[in-house]
Amino acid sequence: VQLQASGGGLVQAGGSLSLSCAASGPTRFTSYAMAWFRQAPGKEREFVTSIDWSGGRTDYADSVKGRFAISRDNDKRTVYLQMNSLRPEDTAIYYCAADTYGVEPRRVEYEYDYWGQGTLVTVSS
Repeated sequence: VQLQASGGGLVQAGGSLSLSCAASGPTRFTSYAMAWFRQAPGKEREFVTSIDWSGGRTDYADSVKGRFAISRDNDKRTVYLQMNSLRPEDTAIYYCAADTYGVEPRRVEYEYDYWGQGTLVTVSS
């Protein structure tokens, strides 16, 4: 499974960005839970949000709840992250990840066995 994240960029505080993560290669994408993690400069990678195989269940870190929304299009084998009301502390490299053994949304990094290359989001104050 290859994951290609895109959509990062520079945005002012209060603005919005939409990230995409497309899966390719031999994949049963519709069976995978997917997630977004992020890593800010000088910090460890942290959970942002996850979604189950169907898109019916989602989970969010408290820091992004109400501002970010995860969704997926299984026909396009793509997961999305809509980020609104962005803050400077949202500045990070954002990684998408696939849990090819599970269907439930999870928060733990080691549950995800495939990772995208990351896309940089910079929020200026």
